[in-house]
Amino acid sequence: MLRSGASLRGLLALGWAVARWRHKKPRSLLDNSPLIDFLDKLVPLERLPALIRIGHVQALAVTASSYRSGEHITFFEGDPQLMPWVRSQRRSVRDRITHAHLLASSAIPFVFPATPLQIDGLTHYFGDGSMRQSAPVAAAIHLGSSRILVIGAGRMHEPKNEACLHSTSSYPSLAQIAGHTLSNIFLDALAVDLERMRRINQTLSLVPPEARCGSALRPVELLMIAPSQRLDTIASRHIAELPPAVRTMLGGVGVSTSPADIKGGALASYLLFEGGYTRELMALGHADAMLQRAEVCTFFGWVDPTPADQRSEPPHKPVVERRLDPLRLR
Repeated sequence: MLRSGASLRGLLALGWAVARWRHKKPRSLLDNSPLIDFLDKLVPLERLPALIRIGHVQALAVTASSYRSGEHITFFEGDPQLMPWVRSQRRSVRDRITHAHLLASSAIPFVFPATPLQIDGLTHYFGDGSMRQSAPVAAAIHLGSSRILVIGAGRMHEPKNEACLHSTSSYPSLAQIAGHTLSNIFLDALAVDLERMRRINQTLSLVPPEARCGSALRPVELLMIAPSQRLDTIASRHIAELPPAVRTMLGGVGVSTSPADIKGGALASYLLFEGGYTRELMALGHADAMLQRAEVCTFFGWVDPTPADQRSEPPHKPVVERRLDPLRLR
C-alpha cells in the first residue's frame, strides 16, 4: 500500500512523466493477491461440477463489470438446460467458475486491481460486480429461482430521525464523498430492484391465473435480511484497529479514529477486514436473522423446534465479545 500510495502521490505531483520513466503505473491502492491463497483453502470450487451433476446445486452465478465493453457480465456454471440471456448493458456467459471470478466480482474500483478474464477469446479486465448492476436479483430469476433470499450489505431505509442526527451543515470531506459514492454503487441498485420485484408480484396477483400463461413473468417469493444498524457507525468504532499505513491514508481524506466521529465510517467500512469489525458484523447478522425467525422458518419450510414462549429475543446491540469457533464457522 505504501508503494502504491507513493506512486500515486508522485503521479499527482509530477504528472504521468513519472510513469513513463518508470514504465510502471500503479493499478490500485491495495494488493489483494494474498486473498487468492485464502480462497483456495476455504472455497473448494472443484466440487461444484459434481454437485451440479447430482442435482444438489442448479447453478452458481458470479457477476462482474467489464472495463473493456462496459457491460455487466454474469458468469454462471450450472445445469446444461439453462440458457444464457442478454439484456440492455448486461448479459450472461456460461463459464467454469474459478477463484479468479470471485476476485473480479469483489475488485472494488481504485481499492483493488482489476482481474483479467477471457470472453470469446478476448481478455477483459473486470471490476466489482455492483458497478452498472441495474438488476441485482435478475440473475437468480433467469437461472430458475422461484424463491430468493437476499442478504443486504446495508440498511435499505434510513429512519428520518437518525438521518437528521448524522447530518451536518459543514462541507463534506473527501471520505464522506467517497463513502457516499461507494454506497450508491453497492446499495442503491438492490433497493430499487427489490421494489420493482415487489411491484411485479403485486401486479401478477391481480392477473387471473389463465391470463398469466401468455407472459414469461412469474411470482417470486422474497425474503430480505438487512442490517438493522448503520454499518458506518459500527466501522467508526474499529478504525483504530486498522494498520498504521491505512489509518494514515484515511486520515488524509478526513477519516478520524475517534469512535464518536462517524463521517468517514462509510469509506472505512469497505477497507476494514479486522477481526473485531467482522465479528461484530457476524453477531449483528445473527441477531437480525433471529428477529425474523418466523419468516425464515416459513420461507424454508422449517418447523421451529423452540416453542414461542421459550424464545428469547436477541438484543438489538449484539454482544461482540463472544469468541467464535473457526471450525464451526467453516
